[in-house]
Amino acid sequence: MTFRTNLQTLRAKRNMTQEQLAMLLGVSRQAISKWESEKAYPEMDKLLAICDLFGCTLDDLVLGDVNRPGSVTSASTDGESAVPADGASIPTGMPASGAPAKGVSPTSAPATALPKDITGYDAHRLRFSMLIASGVSTIIASVGIANLFDSERSIIGPNPLNDFLMFVCICVGVVVGLALLIPGGMAHVAFRRRHPYVEDFYTEDDRGREARVLTVGVIAGVAAILVGIAIVVYMDEVRGIGAGWPNAVMLLLSAAAVFGFVYGGLRYGMLDIARYNKETRIERGKRDGDLPFSERLSGAVSGIIMLVATIIGLTLLFLDVGHRFFWIPWPIGGLLCGVVSVVVWLFRDRLDR
Repeated sequence: MTFRTNLQTLRAKRNMTQEQLAMLLGVSRQAISKWESEKAYPEMDKLLAICDLFGCTLDDLVLGDVNRPGSVTSASTDGESAVPADGASIPTGMPASGAPAKGVSPTSAPATALPKDITGYDAHRLRFSMLIASGVSTIIASVGIANLFDSERSIIGPNPLNDFLMFVCICVGVVVGLALLIPGGMAHVAFRRRHPYVEDFYTEDDRGREARVLTVGVIAGVAAILVGIAIVVYMDEVRGIGAGWPNAVMLLLSAAAVFGFVYGGLRYGMLDIARYNKETRIERGKRDGDLPFSERLSGAVSGIIMLVATIIGLTLLFLDVGHRFFWIPWPIGGLLCGVVSVVVWLFRDRLDR
């Protein structure tokens, strides 16, 4: 079999399109098309990346048959096989560096190897989840610490610095929180642009493990919130302390609960590689201006709905009669946006013709 046939075979076994393979390798779709039409040939680093991606040897990919791993033995009398990339000779089953490519056996490897995390998505998922959860919980915790300097029950007693210390605590918490949230968000955007497509390499064991992490986070978080509420109620009703450290304890416990909710939720939610690929496809479509009509229609209508909801909400805020209900237009607008999305999705085939 030729290289082009081997590459097409490997793609077919993974149900992978030329565009998806191109995004994984960091090349254009036209480059993959040229490889498979034998109008061009990949460089050595791309050959090794393909071997790593599909779990095959360089010899099987270039000279052999990926359906029969190890079918290539010695192609020359000195035990070396020629690689048509640049005319250099490479020992059988070995990359140019003289050592097996990561995940590739020096002799043979199954061509149906499970997908691998060649983009570093899993490390990014864990880091992003930690940064976002830490940023949100830090801001909440800072408000809790600020309550220790409440003028009614300050830990330093009556002092003109109480209000200033509360302000400082909140400001520091917000700054630290944003220092975690902003880099985390920027790193996520940059990762999506570098890797617009990620092959789903997670197993059922991985999903089960992350589901357990989420479950523990939710249960522990709910327990922490209930304990905080119990402390506040007890201190207010029994001990007559309605401000100060009880509120601080409740908010600190709430911060820990939010950390568990957000961290576990993001870790589990980001296992949905299909959604990740869909979102990046939509973002690329927005940048390139080639989104399907259904997507553009849904976005435009949802934007109009939320704009109207904002105008109504701000109007109610400045009215004596309706200022208590100024927040109602936003959840109603969100509900209407959901209805619009469902309706557009149901008729997307007709809209995109």
